[in-house]
Amino acid sequence: MGWHQELLIGFDLETTGTDPHEARIVTGAVIEVRAGEPMGRKEWLADPGVEIPADAVAVHGISNERATSEGHPADRVADAIADALVGYWSAGVPVVAYNAAFDLTLLSAELRRHALPSLSDRLGGAPPAPVVDPYTIDRWVDRYRRGKRNLEAVCAEYGIALDAAHTAPADALAAARLASAIADRHPKIASLSPADLHERQIQWYAQWAVDFQAFLRRKGEQDAVVDGTWPLRELVEREPA
Repeated sequence: MGWHQELLIGFDLETTGTDPHEARIVTGAVIEVRAGEPMGRKEWLADPGVEIPADAVAVHGISNERATSEGHPADRVADAIADALVGYWSAGVPVVAYNAAFDLTLLSAELRRHALPSLSDRLGGAPPAPVVDPYTIDRWVDRYRRGKRNLEAVCAEYGIALDAAHTAPADALAAARLASAIADRHPKIASLSPADLHERQIQWYAQWAVDFQAFLRRKGEQDAVVDGTWPLRELVEREPA
């Protein structure tokens, strides 16, 4: 039985924006999935402590009023999500996140923002692993397929239903199911151990970044820089605004 038929942990965040270093958590979900079926879940609603822009509200549907009145303090939410993920990693269970470099970098930025222990600190100095990122894997195994690579499009490619897109529980469940579907279609992915797959994704993401940066520069963006770090981008101290 391959890793994709064992316990997987779907993980997703909905946020205030698209910059993982600056955006804040609004909602989060961690869902236990086995053979495509949800077994248990944890969900969080945060008061991010900043205004949620209208374009972000339009995506995930969480208004400022609801986040303020119903959300838990941002530091408590970030701490609880980190503890949940670390518990699974400590047990060797893969965490599945679509475009993991965004969600894990954003979570790590929130932990730093609130002076909380990092993911690595909670893991005794080890990096957060194993991570399974269907976005990175699909882009490698089917690199010549045309079309969008967002979660909705890739779920459609693999026949995965995605109801209530852009809500954390739905996206987390879809990501886990998508990881299994990709492994079913590509036996070489299924045959890897979660640890080996994690290491391969580091390489695949780095190679994609090199290729995409070269593409952008050929198109005239001479200063384009694409970060090839996966699954957790370096957090850089920024000057206060």
